Amino acid sequence: MPKIKQVIFSIFTALLLSSLVVSINYANSSQDTLVFVEEYLGQLDFIEGRLLDLVGAMPQDRMAWEPADGVRNTAEVYLHVAEANYFLAGSMGADVPKTERGAIEKSTTDKEKVTETLKESFAVIKETAGNLTDEELNKIIQTPFGDMSLRNLMITILNHMHEHLGQGIVYARISGVTPPWSVKQDSDGDGG
Repeated sequence: MPKIKQVIFSIFTALLLSSLVVSINYANSSQDTLVFVEEYLGQLDFIEGRLLDLVGAMPQDRMAWEPADGVRNTAEVYLHVAEANYFLAGSMGADVPKTERGAIEKSTTDKEKVTETLKESFAVIKETAGNLTDEELNKIIQTPFGDMSLRNLMITILNHMHEHLGQGIVYARISGVTPPWSVKQDSDGDGG
């Protein structure tokens, strides 16, 4: 009998240890996902704030301005970001407006509507991204840029937002508008 108890105890101990290892791996995986999502949401807050600050600083009469024929006008730059945000949110599983590619960015030059559309697009991404699991983040999806993980697409779209923030800064400077965060730095003597 003692040998049977020893075998049962060994099996029980092995099961307990393996469930502990699985729990630790799951906790680490969940923690990594949580950290990535929190950092991603923080980046979204930053870039959304900068884009909305720039839109807010631009005069309405410059929203239809374009630097050359065939180049996006000011409103289109921001609406292009919103359209890409909706694309990303849709890739995450969110219910987003179904439009033809390019339709949102050509929809208006009204500053208030541009601002509203941009805010709504960020809200959808934030709500959806905040609920993603590790499995969803690692899922390979088809994109216009090739097959990639959802996590990689999120980073790609974040880079896209920064690219168009730079474009917005150039449009603002050409229009005689100093980005609001630079005005604060200039008044502090920090340059900008």
